[in-house]
Amino acid sequence: MKSGFVNIIGNPNVGKSTLMNALVGEKLSIITSKAQTTRKRVMGIVNGDNFQIVYTDTPGIVNPANKLHEQMMGYVGTALQDADLFLIVTEVGEKFKNRKVLQRITESDTPVVVVLNKIDLSDQSTVAERAAQWQAEIPRAIVIAASATEGFNVDKIFDTVLELLPEHPAYFPEGELTDRSMRFFVSEIVREKILLYYQKEIPYSCEVAVESYEERDGIDNISCLIYVERESQKAILIGHQGKAIKKLGTEARRDIEEFTGKRCFLSLHIKVLKDWRNSERALRSFGYSLDD
Repeated sequence: MKSGFVNIIGNPNVGKSTLMNALVGEKLSIITSKAQTTRKRVMGIVNGDNFQIVYTDTPGIVNPANKLHEQMMGYVGTALQDADLFLIVTEVGEKFKNRKVLQRITESDTPVVVVLNKIDLSDQSTVAERAAQWQAEIPRAIVIAASATEGFNVDKIFDTVLELLPEHPAYFPEGELTDRSMRFFVSEIVREKILLYYQKEIPYSCEVAVESYEERDGIDNISCLIYVERESQKAILIGHQGKAIKKLGTEARRDIEEFTGKRCFLSLHIKVLKDWRNSERALRSFGYSLDD
């Protein structure tokens, strides 16, 4: 039996979440074109006859500007400690920004797979050049050129990961897909829509909490609170005559119903919580594990 934790590390917007969803075969991590879309660690578990792969999507590496960023980097730090295999995801045209993180990976004995993602947006010579640079940076690494969105070489990444996993009993019961609750995925779906439909600082100033989740026959009743930092942000979220928040609710409800396989009634409410990104109390209430 092979089993282990495959922790996905990289800069913001390089396709970590897209790759994990492709490897797991389910949309567990939300995906947008904006940086800092992923805020927490999200596990995706793949079970086979003689293996269990526990993929972990982590926040993109940032220079912390507030306590929320510090917590996001705390999740990255934890991922550096408990990995059985590192999956470094990078774009062809970018450099790995955090040398300390890279140094911790290179100085460890943990196997490394470097995924040169989005090669469909590059050319063959550039891909070959970047692959050689990464091989020189981490000689023990296996470098794979891929495109997560196009599905190119995703099978090769999966096979390589499986080959490098250690012999170990399964960590989770067979049939489990993730360690996160349905409430978590509902809040993430709502937050994904905020990232998609609002601009500038609005998405980064919002946090979503599920206030109630009542399962009923035929239709679930879900109520969410969207926290913002200022009254002006609340007004933007609501929009003229409530049109913006109505669109947000409609689009989120559709995705929630697709995810759960059930109809739902979704109500959204907005609350101002000043400077929540720098409040340890608020971050704890939103499920950020400050002791990690």
